[in-house]
Amino acid sequence: MTKNKAAAIAAIQEQGMLPLFYDKDVALSLEIIRTLYRAGVRVFEYTNRGPAALENFKYIKNALKTEMQDLFLGVGTIKTKQELSDFLQADADFIVCPVVDEEVGRLVHQVDKLWIPGCMTPTEINIAYQQKAGIIKLFPANILGPGFLNAIKELFPGQLFVPTGGVEIEEGNIRSWFEAGVCAVGMGSKLVSKQLLQNKDYEKLHSLTTQTFEIIKDVREKLKA
Repeated sequence: MTKNKAAAIAAIQEQGMLPLFYDKDVALSLEIIRTLYRAGVRVFEYTNRGPAALENFKYIKNALKTEMQDLFLGVGTIKTKQELSDFLQADADFIVCPVVDEEVGRLVHQVDKLWIPGCMTPTEINIAYQQKAGIIKLFPANILGPGFLNAIKELFPGQLFVPTGGVEIEEGNIRSWFEAGVCAVGMGSKLVSKQLLQNKDYEKLHSLTTQTFEIIKDVREKLKA
């Protein structure tokens, strides 16, 4: 299965959400990903949020050689060329950043991977747009809100957006983002909460993920009608 830029974009659009999390416990991390996968997740972002992130990512990638082989496993919170190099060597399927770094974007494009930079202002979005970011992350989404995207999206025709940070697992909130024109919603701590991780509550995670998929499917169907 080819996991290049175009395939990653298509997978995120089809899935309608991009789950993301990090935990220093590698066994817990892998079990969380397995649970998400069983609930239907086929694209996932493991965030570079701690000293164990790189080794954990390598461990999870190795596990994907024998299970969940159709899962796109990307890495988030990439801020430097060195971090990018480390995770590209670990075979990350796509790269998500909290900021716009044009050099990082150029290097990601060179290896035909998807670059998702994080933006908060029209100027940042324009830089990412000019650098042909496949998807732009609106971050933090709860500060910007769907109205922000409604106001600026016509300036950037054809650009795909994913809001991340504070998107609620709630029909009204998710609907407002899709009405504004996003291709998917980022789901971090609202889906994989600290409490859920501490309790290793895989059953609740499966239920929440299924619920989120159902909301997204329902919202999309209503918008098509």
